[in-house]
Amino acid sequence: MKLSANFSVAELSKTNVRQFDNTPSRQVIDNLQQLVDNVLQPLRDKFGQVTVTSGYRSPEVNKAIGGSGTSDHCKGFAADIEIGGKDNKELAQYIRDNMEFTQLILEFYIPGVPDSGWVHVSFDKGNLKKQCLTASKAGGKTVYSNGI
Repeated sequence: MKLSANFSVAELSKTNVRQFDNTPSRQVIDNLQQLVDNVLQPLRDKFGQVTVTSGYRSPEVNKAIGGSGTSDHCKGFAADIEIGGKDNKELAQYIRDNMEFTQLILEFYIPGVPDSGWVHVSFDKGNLKKQCLTASKAGGKTVYSNGI
């Protein structure tokens, strides 16, 4: 099922965790549609190819990969993305400065290594709080700091 000219439900719900069903419900598909319409397709129109490394995750898939129990991925609100040839910090800054979103996380970016980490972005039209965070590892744990 196509969500836009460049994004499909299949692309946004693909997973390597095969032992669990990852088929999105109608509500999740509606949420993915909002994410595509307001974030992913506009990014594609501006920059070209947008790679979604993780989109919708069923609660079982999310748990299997160690995702947060409150992850927006489980509701179809979030995607982890990269754009080939675009510095992930610059991508996060562009989204921060030019788009509406619920949460934006620059995850595991290493300064000076443009393709390190990835960008997590979520869009829940009922909660466009524009929260910006940076995730890093400290002592083997993920630590979140405010800002990009």
